[in-house]
Amino acid sequence: MSTQPLKLVADIGGTNARFALYDAKSGELNAPQTLATANYPSLEQAICAYLSQTQTQIDEAAIAIATPVLGDKIKMTNHHWQFSISALKKTLNLKHLQVINDFVAQALAILDLKDHEILPLVNITAQADAHAPKAVIGPGTGLGVSALISHHGDWQALASEGGHTSFAPRNELEYQILRYAQTLHGDHISAERFISGAGLTLIDSALAHLEQKTRKRTPEEITRNLPNDSTARQTVDLFCQILASVASDLVLTLGARGGVYLCGGILPKIQTYLQTHNPLQSRFNDKGRFSDYLANVPVYLVTAQEPGLRGATVVLKQHS
Repeated sequence: MSTQPLKLVADIGGTNARFALYDAKSGELNAPQTLATANYPSLEQAICAYLSQTQTQIDEAAIAIATPVLGDKIKMTNHHWQFSISALKKTLNLKHLQVINDFVAQALAILDLKDHEILPLVNITAQADAHAPKAVIGPGTGLGVSALISHHGDWQALASEGGHTSFAPRNELEYQILRYAQTLHGDHISAERFISGAGLTLIDSALAHLEQKTRKRTPEEITRNLPNDSTARQTVDLFCQILASVASDLVLTLGARGGVYLCGGILPKIQTYLQTHNPLQSRFNDKGRFSDYLANVPVYLVTAQEPGLRGATVVLKQHS
């Protein structure tokens, strides 16, 4: 086992736990590995499994996790893992442990992205305001939301649970899928119910129900069938249109003329479809009197590898 202390970075979602080792001297991330959260009873056991496999000792760690971080006790929103930060620090024998919301990490990673790691998708000729807030949003197991705000020459990432704001239907079809979702989940339907992996399945099932059919496909089955399946395309188009409305609401709320950065695990998998069909464009700008305002805000798809891990390294750098 290596005796050189390294720093652990982790990006913990409801489905996958991503780990890597940060070498402060070289600035590199080494030994990246993804573990399925379902295979481990706790975060501690997943971390120990990763450290055992990599035969590594650590002295510091930064963990980005898909849930609110409001104190010592952490309980995941879309998974059963829960833990005490102080107890985990003691168990792992760490000098320093920092736990942050996963989309705070995604936002911090934006500051480190190169031009080739972002793909313009909407309003591609628009020029972002370099000093205005930048909105960060992305569907995965849930819907993450954050933003970067300029403050005294530096950028601060906002911790947010904006994915749980109420879904606002725009047309009769969306009212119908809302009513279908309410039969399953009660009166309050959040944006995350539709803009997430489970949301793809929910939209697909709702569309089938409206045709008096029964269908329950996984997100992978839906996205894999995009080229040849009109029902899959209808599901993904509706998913993207709802995402575009929520993203443009976020821009108006924050004054995020610095651009929108789309992250998460789902969108990169349908990148080609987004580029060729662009189901986001018209809906993003469709805000009545503020359509011109939004038309001047560029929307980018983040194509970088493991942005959550890169954002966690920013936290370690800030501590050192």
